[in-house]
Amino acid sequence: MTTDTATDVFEQHRPVLLGVAYRMLGRVADAEDVVQEAWLRWSAADRGEVREPRGYLVRITTRLAIDRLRQVKARGETYVGPWLPEPYVTDFGDTVPDTAERAVLADTVSLAVLVVLESLSPLERAVFVLREAFGYPYAEIAAMLERGEPAVRQLAGRARKHVEERRPRYEVDPVQRRDLTERFLAAADGGDLEGLMSLLAPDVRLVGDSGGKSKAPLRVLETADKVGRFVHGAAQKGAAPDLSFRFLELNGGPALLVLSGEKPDSVFQLDVLEGRIQSIYIIRNPDKLRSLASV
Repeated sequence: MTTDTATDVFEQHRPVLLGVAYRMLGRVADAEDVVQEAWLRWSAADRGEVREPRGYLVRITTRLAIDRLRQVKARGETYVGPWLPEPYVTDFGDTVPDTAERAVLADTVSLAVLVVLESLSPLERAVFVLREAFGYPYAEIAAMLERGEPAVRQLAGRARKHVEERRPRYEVDPVQRRDLTERFLAAADGGDLEGLMSLLAPDVRLVGDSGGKSKAPLRVLETADKVGRFVHGAAQKGAAPDLSFRFLELNGGPALLVLSGEKPDSVFQLDVLEGRIQSIYIIRNPDKLRSLASV
């Protein structure tokens, strides 16, 4: 296999590799580092012995991501306030024509699911991602992780049960989520507390991630009254004159990117159920917004 062909093969599979690494790590920069390391391993490998490049590359990427995840957990870093994954631009385009498959991929990259995945062990997370997001058979996952198939099935069952027990319920309909996001923005921007409250579920949650580097709640806010009054109060304090708004697809669903001048200021994304807002995610940690500067 020539160098040009090796590069072409790797680039063909890069979106899948980045998808695996990001779901494993929840951090765009770490995922890109892992994929770059996978390229170095691929370029140095005896590719004549590789019968199925995609499986080979996914195996390398998964193992590298597990190692990176263990390092992150081992560091025991303290994080100020609630933690959310770094926003990830998703555009499945024509690469995922099947509606059901698209829905699965969107769900497994959602902020709600990634937060739950943080509480899994690295191996549980790897098995969950490979099985639930990418549909790999247990036998292939076992070979990738050098584990017995019964052990992999046990890991998968444990991870699936954990996620299902802890994940919030929400609908993935992008049209409804976009509509409620627009109405939420209009009510907040217009100082319409009553209109704002009408959009919120009684048990709505607001999770703000600032990492202590910008203004956001340092604890999760719950109930429509607390969340509504916080959003109304924050909006009424007066926005900077150079703020602008842009809709884009992040983590499998519509999101609102707030720009201060040309610089990303924050990201808002909503989870919706039965026509009401169930969760509001606000990401304001500037370190997590850097990848959106060129969007």
